[in-house]
Amino acid sequence: MQFKYPELVWALLLLAIPIIIHLFQLRRFKKTPFTNVKLLKKVVSESRKSSVLKKWLILLTRMGIFTGLILAFAQPFSANENALKHQETVIYLDNSFSMQAKLDNGTLLQNMVQELIRTVPKNSPFSLFTNDKVFEDVEIADIQNELIDLSPSMNQLSLDQVLLRSTSMYDTDPASLKRTVLISDFQERMGPLPKLDENPNVYLIQQVPEDLVNVSIDSVYISDSDTEVIELTTLLSSNTSLETHAVSLYNGDDLIAKTSAAFNDSRNASVTFSVPANEPIAGRIVISDTGLPYDNEFFFNLERPKKIKVLAISNGDIDFLTRIYNATEFDLTSTPLGQVNYGAIEDYDLIVLNELEEIPTGLENTLRTFVAQGGTFVVIPATVIDLASYNRFATSFANTNYGAYVVQKAAISTIAFEHPIFRNVFNKRVTNFQYPEVNSYFGLRSEGQNVLTFQDGNPFLIGGENSYFFSAALDGENSNFKNSPLIVPTFYNMARNSLKLPKLYHTLDRYEELEIPVSLPKDHILKIATNAYEFIPQQISLPKKVQLTFDENPTEDGIFQIMNGDEVLGKISFNYDRKESGLRYQDIGNMESDRVFDSIFKFFDEVQKTNSVNEFWKWFAILALVFVLTESALQRFLK
Repeated sequence: MQFKYPELVWALLLLAIPIIIHLFQLRRFKKTPFTNVKLLKKVVSESRKSSVLKKWLILLTRMGIFTGLILAFAQPFSANENALKHQETVIYLDNSFSMQAKLDNGTLLQNMVQELIRTVPKNSPFSLFTNDKVFEDVEIADIQNELIDLSPSMNQLSLDQVLLRSTSMYDTDPASLKRTVLISDFQERMGPLPKLDENPNVYLIQQVPEDLVNVSIDSVYISDSDTEVIELTTLLSSNTSLETHAVSLYNGDDLIAKTSAAFNDSRNASVTFSVPANEPIAGRIVISDTGLPYDNEFFFNLERPKKIKVLAISNGDIDFLTRIYNATEFDLTSTPLGQVNYGAIEDYDLIVLNELEEIPTGLENTLRTFVAQGGTFVVIPATVIDLASYNRFATSFANTNYGAYVVQKAAISTIAFEHPIFRNVFNKRVTNFQYPEVNSYFGLRSEGQNVLTFQDGNPFLIGGENSYFFSAALDGENSNFKNSPLIVPTFYNMARNSLKLPKLYHTLDRYEELEIPVSLPKDHILKIATNAYEFIPQQISLPKKVQLTFDENPTEDGIFQIMNGDEVLGKISFNYDRKESGLRYQDIGNMESDRVFDSIFKFFDEVQKTNSVNEFWKWFAILALVFVLTESALQRFLK
């Protein structure tokens, strides 16, 4: 037994005073003469016996009264060792997107918050943190409203990060009793569960939804395109087996298409939408399910196609390029080799080297940088070329090499229909057509794909992802290819493919870069805005463009406008990462430990039992009262 005020126990020493008084009989008696000695002896004997007994009993009751009162004021109690220690409790409340799983009476997160508010002892300080908020040394009443308004966070902490952060929130007192309480659904992506035998202060509380069906829109990409139509493919997944699910496509608030996605045995599905190629689209793909709400919308944007910028570096005739690259879709610039502005080459999408006798080193290096940045070039040799300069440049692309000059007629007879240049150009594979011819050509070896081939098997046009090499000059004296129907789709699609399709969307909480072709005056900045949300991204202003960097912002998904003052330069879409949509939970029920719970109430109930204190002061007060009543009875009834 222990005492809250042990110093009061010393008052028990005062019990010696009535004992001393009783033993020494300090009262004086008056002598009275009496003649009947026989009667006197009898009276004295009987009186002394009853008086001594009464005095001893009264002494004991009074000592009992004082003992009971003294011990009652000292407040005796019994408790285990932990109940007497200073205790620190740090709670991690998972507010990731998966905690938005819908239950009968709200979401998983809302249920956890309500249970915390009902269960955490009043006037008991603790610390709490979520994936994006921290509350240190507070009482539940202090943060009740903030917990009720808690919104889901896209920043899911790993379990290692949770344990590290909780440790940093403890006091430095080594003697205090520390508890780290993890409240989560414990998805597998949070990392391995902590080993409880190595973490004696960690308590796990898991709640997961039952029979939750969640369908997620995972991504959108351009699967095909031509001058009229862009094919958008949407990928979906489900955490359980489904047959079909409805998918809608919106342009802003206007519904423009609706279809049904058929799921395979792997619980994946894809649907394809066709949208006009020449119209801007503020796209929003929408589904509806009873699972997580955050993955039911997917934002993307398609801007109106810009003109494709083509630079022809030519010492020959470019009339055929002028006819193909019309001013509606293309911005064609022609310049002789001696007047090329190397610094402006990066502004173009396609570079055509038309019948140059040599490729200077400066142009060669600039084109390599141009290709590394996503540009495309076409090489049309002259009939007389400097093979050394050509091959020094061409070898860097699919190990292409110009060989001996062959003077003989050759017909172009084979078309690689599967090549991106000719894909979707022909309704069927044509084998019998009027073959264009050349009078001479260079032997051409390459690891790249043959796009057009002579009858003898030698390549006329070799094409890779960013580079195209002709083996013969196209001037009228050497070839009639300019008069062939093949020339239009060949050069047209070279240019179309050189314009890289814009990125449809970006992912939040990832490092992303975007270049905006605009020249800003000094001290001007670009802003990113929606109707209700605006921020200034990190940016570097260069002479001809502004480089934007996105990392921590934005924090919400949607379609944003890129603003230069009041001018809208374009749009950019952001979506949440879909990593939480799989809903794969860790099973903590298999962990044999008394520190694993399935509800917050059970945890705090166990803590309360551990911290329970048995107080005895009431019993000692009652005992003192009993002695008071006993003394009164003795005084009244015992003579």
